[in-house]
Amino acid sequence: MPSTKKTLHYIASALISSISVGILGFAMSTQWVEIGLQCDREGSGLFNGSAVVNLDIFNGKLERTMCPSFDPPLNFKVFDKLTELQTSPAVLHTMVACFLCLCLLFSAGSILIALYNSVSNPYETYMGPIGIYSCSSISACLSVLVLIIFVINVHVTSLAKDLVRSNSDGIPVELQTESLKVQVGYFLLIPYTVLCLLAIALVYMYNHAAYTHRREQQKPTQDAPKEIMMY
Repeated sequence: MPSTKKTLHYIASALISSISVGILGFAMSTQWVEIGLQCDREGSGLFNGSAVVNLDIFNGKLERTMCPSFDPPLNFKVFDKLTELQTSPAVLHTMVACFLCLCLLFSAGSILIALYNSVSNPYETYMGPIGIYSCSSISACLSVLVLIIFVINVHVTSLAKDLVRSNSDGIPVELQTESLKVQVGYFLLIPYTVLCLLAIALVYMYNHAAYTHRREQQKPTQDAPKEIMMY
């Protein structure tokens, strides 16, 4: 059976990973960005219309005023709409969703391995500390990639403009970005990443302390005079 100190460290690591999964699950269900657009429906250079695109990972909402007409708010499935467009924003958004799902998967793996280590003493394999280091570090790295890719998708590509044009009933409109507000869903990835690293730190602290303790126990034998060791 593992020591009480080891059990506490690994249970704490599992608890932190569980909290991070809850945060990520909530982040994936709430709004990530709000993009405001100015609209010129006649190509006259007078942007007298407007549109607002709200996006989370799976759902979106489009509100339009004279862009090209007064239409009621439109709720849509992000993947269905982006699949119709078949543009680079669709690829980047798919990558974001896939990486987030992988984050959940690896975090779940970290929880299971930590709980297993809290009641047993596995060898230094993928079912030991190495497994937790690997799963949690992959989750943290993927979450950082999501932060970067999502910003690129909404800042650099024509994601919002493509969504507005696809719902303009074939009427050509000129669009320019007026505002871009990143929402809570995006920012929740930051505490998720921090918690993944904290889960690693707790396990590392225990293993480092255990390694130091073993070295200290070996010192009397290592420092003993050669004459004594011969006997």
